[in-house]
Amino acid sequence: MNVSSVAGRVANVGSGVYAATKFGINGWSESLRKELLPDVRVTVIEPGVVATELPTHITHEATRQGAQQLYDVAEVTAEDVAEVITFALQRPRHLAIHEILLRPASQAL
Repeated sequence: MNVSSVAGRVANVGSGVYAATKFGINGWSESLRKELLPDVRVTVIEPGVVATELPTHITHEATRQGAQQLYDVAEVTAEDVAEVITFALQRPRHLAIHEILLRPASQAL
């Protein structure tokens, strides 16, 4: 189970390095999937805005402020993401869930 981000699909201004790491996780997950299936299932979870402390770690002020505005109204919790991960892990061994993209209903991609 790898955790990426919506940023692994869409890069935004001011978040190039973050997006690069998430695109990397997505590519790595795809490679692992091809190498390890059917013995090992590889799933990548790509959450959008989740109510966490992430904006406090952003050092670029304008980017941090923009992210903080999104996070101030975040509707998805870490518990929501954990439930989705649990769901994927509890599927029968013959079922491989490759990707799960999730985000608040109000968040555009």
